[in-house]
Amino acid sequence: MSQDVKSVIDEFHSSVNMSAKEIESWLQTEESQSVGQNKDDDESIGHKSGKRIIDLLKQKKDDYTDDDLSHMKKVVSYIHRHSAQQPEGDIEDTRWRYSLMNWGHDPLKS
Repeated sequence: MSQDVKSVIDEFHSSVNMSAKEIESWLQTEESQSVGQNKDDDESIGHKSGKRIIDLLKQKKDDYTDDDLSHMKKVVSYIHRHSAQQPEGDIEDTRWRYSLMNWGHDPLKS
């Protein structure tokens, strides 16, 4: 495994701070389904990404494909970009937090 690939995987796993089980439960909530941009169907981009993240978290590192690594980069980029837009005040029940959680990151977790 090259250093670049290892770096992508490490950054993905440090950015995604929810377990596959936590994401799975979260994606079933009304709050999860109420946020995000929709393209062609009723499911938001973030919600679809959350499902993919669950699969990636359950997969062995040696089995990651180039497409998997590309999605990991997208996830890391989204989490970093969206985290920088944190609103003021209590974030617990915000669309901002819900959107991040669809991408596997709960900003209330340390």
